[in-house]
Amino acid sequence: MTPDPNPQYPQHIAIIMDGNNRWAMAKGLPTKSGHRYGAEAARDIVNSCVDRNIDYLTLFAFSSENWMRPIREVRGLMALFLTVLKRNEIKQLHKKNVRLCFVGNRTGFSKKLQSNMQEVEQRTCNNTGTTVIVAADYGGRWDICNAAKSFATKVAAGELSSEQIDIDLIQQHTSLGEYPDPDLCIRTGGEHRLSNFLLWQFAYTELYFTDCFWPDFGDAQLQIALDDFASRQRRFGGHENGKQGGD
Repeated sequence: MTPDPNPQYPQHIAIIMDGNNRWAMAKGLPTKSGHRYGAEAARDIVNSCVDRNIDYLTLFAFSSENWMRPIREVRGLMALFLTVLKRNEIKQLHKKNVRLCFVGNRTGFSKKLQSNMQEVEQRTCNNTGTTVIVAADYGGRWDICNAAKSFATKVAAGELSSEQIDIDLIQQHTSLGEYPDPDLCIRTGGEHRLSNFLLWQFAYTELYFTDCFWPDFGDAQLQIALDDFASRQRRFGGHENGKQGGD
């Protein structure tokens, strides 16, 4: 029997996996080594979330701005991405009842990579354990823009009136429309910004920043972030015990 989720744990964790390049540079290693060890860290964190019965985990794997990086690095990232999708880890995650999904603009990826992404999604679509959402070629503004385009098309076709558009409807048309908003966003690497990640969904998400580079972020670091989350008072714009004050 699967234990109930810990009420102190977030239902949905989102992670900005930052610091691969700086980790490699600090160790005198090539950039590709940073990404390779970063992929291993991602695997370990997925397993940590599965062990803690976290319902949803969203990983920022490749942003829409990452295409501006040196072509050699982008090609290396794509090759690594393809390798990860073929690894035995996918089979192991499937055995652990993990569902894998991808969000973002897939059209820029190779046909082979798109096919592998779809294959992984189909293979795990009926799993009922932790859902791992991989954001690849994703941007928060792109996401909101897509929702706006969808509404404009429907209004022009007479299928929807502008008065019917509300927060819930916009939410349903975003990439993560079928999932609850993240409760906690973790960003590694020492930067304190969102970098165009889940801008709509982060309205009331708790933010946790750490100087730890992503390849060094493991189960112990995750637990520190979870302990910090558990210590916070979430009010979602309201007031605690009727007291006046800010959000």
